[in-house]
Amino acid sequence: METGLARDLMSDEEWAFHERFILAARGPNGRKPMNHRIVLDGIFWIARTGSPWRDLPEEFGKWSSVYRQFRRWTLMGLWEQILEALNESGLVPDALQMVDSTVVRAHHQAAGAKRGTPRQGFGRSRGGFTTKIHLRVNGVGLPMRSEITPGQTSDCLGFDLVMADNLPEPSVLLADRGYDSDKVRETMEARNVVPVIPMRKSRKLRVTVDRTLYRLRNLVERCFNKLKNARRVATRYDKTAESFLGFIDITSIRLWLRHLST
Repeated sequence: METGLARDLMSDEEWAFHERFILAARGPNGRKPMNHRIVLDGIFWIARTGSPWRDLPEEFGKWSSVYRQFRRWTLMGLWEQILEALNESGLVPDALQMVDSTVVRAHHQAAGAKRGTPRQGFGRSRGGFTTKIHLRVNGVGLPMRSEITPGQTSDCLGFDLVMADNLPEPSVLLADRGYDSDKVRETMEARNVVPVIPMRKSRKLRVTVDRTLYRLRNLVERCFNKLKNARRVATRYDKTAESFLGFIDITSIRLWLRHLST
């Protein structure tokens, strides 16, 4: 491999982790299996650089083969399975959790997929198409779940998407005032979760917020910054919601593994 590609290559330990999920997902089809380690390295290269699939260096194999394998793994839910296993591992604290969102620009060539732009998570703004990433992180700032919606979607709607109850339940949830709604607070209280959310100025009945605890919400903002180091996440180039979410999940998994390796 060229020296410039080395930063995207997995260590033996990282490959050993991914291999067991890939082997479990691969069904017998009578064909000679691809070198999945090289394919996965190629997918990581695309995620980091944001390059078009056709620009994939030949060291990773034929670009169309790597792309097809990426789509197979994405549509079969491989990345979600890996994240679910990490969340259920108990290796990091999750009693304290945070939610937040960020808007990313979509490349003008990303729009135009079948079934229409709203269903693929595109929204219109003055600057063009945008997508909003909704994120839930644990007590050390690692991604637990991400979802996407059109860029103009409210944070409260995104809250319902990322707070599905098949993940470890928090004891305390931190969020900014964009999540200050009666529905959000009632949902958390019904689940015995303490919401630490600043109130909007329009609220008449005021509730105090633990400011020392609330300062920890910077972990979710830092997580977004780390995710956006992958250019395929910082700018949306993918036409389909599945592919864009796939790159978010892939980048999230690598953040987990780097944290656990230290």
